[in-house]
Amino acid sequence: MDTEGTYDAPGTRGAGGAGGLPGPRAVPPRPAEPPRFVAPPVPAAAPPAAPAHGGGPEAPFLAWLRTPRPATRPGVWAFGHRPRTPEDHSRVPARQLLVGAVIAFLCGWLLWSLLWHGYLGPYWQWPLRAMFLDVWPEGTQEWLAASYIYYALCVGALAVGFGRIGRWAELWRRYGAPLWDRIWRPAPAFLRPPDPERLPSPVLIRRGALAAAGAVAVWTLCWNGAFGGVWLWPLFHLTPESWQGQIPESFYATYTYYVLFAGLLLAVAGRVGCWREIRRRYGPAGRAAAERPGPVPPDGSPGPGTADPEPQGDPADWPQLRAAGAHDAAERLAAEARAGVMNDVDHSRIERAWQSVRTRPGRLAAFTETVLRYGAAACAHPSGARDLPVRVARHDLVTRQVRIGTAADDERNPHDHRGAGCALDPGLLGTSLLAVGPPGCGKTDRLVRPVLESLCLQALAGRTAVVAVGAAGEGLAPDEAFDIVVKIGRPDSAYDLDLYGGTEDPDEAAAVLAEGLIGDVAATLPGEGSRRAAMALAQLLGPYHAVHGRFPSVPELRELLDGSATAVAALRAGLAAGGHDALARELDARERQAHRPGDAGPLLADRLALLDRPAFARFFDTTRPGRTFSLRTLEHPLRVRIDLPERGHAEASRMLARLVLAQFTESTVARADRSLFACLVLDDATHAVTPEAVRGLGRLRSANAGAVLTLRTLDDVPESLRSALLGSVGCRMAFSGVTTWDGARFAEVWGKEWVEARDVTDRQVIAHEPLTRAAHLLRRAVTGRAVTAQSVTVRKVERERWSASELAHMVPPGHAVLSVTSVRGASAPPVLVDLMR
Repeated sequence: MDTEGTYDAPGTRGAGGAGGLPGPRAVPPRPAEPPRFVAPPVPAAAPPAAPAHGGGPEAPFLAWLRTPRPATRPGVWAFGHRPRTPEDHSRVPARQLLVGAVIAFLCGWLLWSLLWHGYLGPYWQWPLRAMFLDVWPEGTQEWLAASYIYYALCVGALAVGFGRIGRWAELWRRYGAPLWDRIWRPAPAFLRPPDPERLPSPVLIRRGALAAAGAVAVWTLCWNGAFGGVWLWPLFHLTPESWQGQIPESFYATYTYYVLFAGLLLAVAGRVGCWREIRRRYGPAGRAAAERPGPVPPDGSPGPGTADPEPQGDPADWPQLRAAGAHDAAERLAAEARAGVMNDVDHSRIERAWQSVRTRPGRLAAFTETVLRYGAAACAHPSGARDLPVRVARHDLVTRQVRIGTAADDERNPHDHRGAGCALDPGLLGTSLLAVGPPGCGKTDRLVRPVLESLCLQALAGRTAVVAVGAAGEGLAPDEAFDIVVKIGRPDSAYDLDLYGGTEDPDEAAAVLAEGLIGDVAATLPGEGSRRAAMALAQLLGPYHAVHGRFPSVPELRELLDGSATAVAALRAGLAAGGHDALARELDARERQAHRPGDAGPLLADRLALLDRPAFARFFDTTRPGRTFSLRTLEHPLRVRIDLPERGHAEASRMLARLVLAQFTESTVARADRSLFACLVLDDATHAVTPEAVRGLGRLRSANAGAVLTLRTLDDVPESLRSALLGSVGCRMAFSGVTTWDGARFAEVWGKEWVEARDVTDRQVIAHEPLTRAAHLLRRAVTGRAVTAQSVTVRKVERERWSASELAHMVPPGHAVLSVTSVRGASAPPVLVDLMR
């Protein structure tokens, strides 16, 4: 089971047909030596790597794999996420908190000084005298011990009381604890306590057993007198001398001390040995939690535990394989993970293959054999690649997220988002994403490239198929990051683009081609322009396909649309020879409609002439299917990049962008196997958004597919489609520098929220008393302002989340406002994102 069918070469479904993939990369070479793992960059908010288990530093892959990923809201970076403390509306200002703490301390100190020096009388010592003066006279050792214990209790009571008044606990949480973390974090690893949740099960159990053995050994040595009387020093110096030799008092005091010392010893051992974590994992609560279904991942997709609960344990030990009986495969993978020859792509790819085994248990033996043979390189991608040549963003393939920035600490952002990482994943991209911003605002560098890189990594893991479309020379990613690179208009291109989307149905091919050719002006044509254009093309494509077994090339189709007598006669003769009488009537109808006013044929021919240029002579050739790429192959984990000929062929590039978008929506919806997430990344969708494209975007969500579209401005979209476009996508992103008109559209779709508005009114204070009036006059002469009093009114009002003016003028450079919606319907409000962090 090298691939289990999931990773088979895309060309295996058709032997070199138009719907298949050309053959240069069909058979992947298997790498002889697995590459070493290079750890992905860890965000600043992520916890530090766990200390070594057994001496040396922990492998980067293991540290990455064991990092906690709590369930988060959509769009929040889950890797090492630490939830923000809930917002406290009664939060005390820093200055008031510090002054109050100092004043409370001084008051407590003053009160204790008065009590200690007897200025408040002897009454505060009444409980001490009433309880012990008759038993222990003053000046004895017993009286001194009892008095100092009483003084300590009084000081503690004062500290608790004035600490509550001065909010010392809040002061420590706000300033003391962070400062202590900064001081303690650089400490050596052996001094810092371990994170029990990140310890693997064998290490955790061994640590707990060693701590228990150490506690027993220390107690045995103390009991046998190996340390002398050092451990009994508190007992000798705290008990009264009169008790020594007295059987009841000495007996109770001694054994009470033994119990306390043993309890202290067990507490230290439990802390060092992580006994609480052992009880959490293997106690009744831990077993019950292991039997419950696992949580739903942040991307909104059903987690592995929803169908079959995953066993708990160290993920580097592959507990799910051990639970299914594949112990040998789990040992091989765990050994390679600890040796550093496994990377995050390998882990995700093997997890994907394991999911197919769980679906079809008969594959378990083949899966185990493949893993034992190839280890971390098992179930490789058809290209043989196990990583991208370069990474520019931070990725987490466990949650399938890519980090694009950090939510700014801004009052307009929700409290729980501030300072958290912002990320995108297939669960969000499945609702499609629209990004609007002027040139130079960072759409390509800060959004398109990280998202495309993440999708390419997931394609190597067998989870995604991605198609990237952009202008030639923009460099969305290097050629080595893709399986297929179609460079339209360049002679060095090894692949061609199928003009008809790989379909064999003339009507479907005509509809997609008509959308690409005249989709931007179809609404301006008389009647139903798009339908009339598709009918005109179908009347020619059907007869031609019946005669030649293929669709016409660009010159041939242009000649037929122009009504060339020679071409039409040859086609008619072929139909007659083949006995296609019904298709001959289609050709007759095309000839009749060509002479009617408002026919779509001349416009189609003119648009097609843009592709019938010398620069495109080697492209769109239907006679060489082995070189042609079709979007029908998106049932396989492909990485495809299509470069458009922007320079000198701007109109042709826009037409091809519309064509690829139309083919993508049709092919993804028609897929028989929708287990792979398919995504189209269209950098600069200017004049590519049509009414049919907007309807197609709405159908992608149910087909496990999505699209990422970027626009310079919404003015590139027809006025009637702007609101529909924003409503058809679930993720919207407004970059800095958008116009007020674009901001108004985003403000409308993001809606309003209820907020508290504070109205402060200043009114002049009029004094009637002579002395007060003189004081007011003096104050006005000194300050130059009249004496006023403030009146504060708090009320609930409905306000736009982001107004058009704020989006146009208040978004700093390098920032964007992002709102996301998952395929399950969970949504997050618009958040100001710093794309540079």
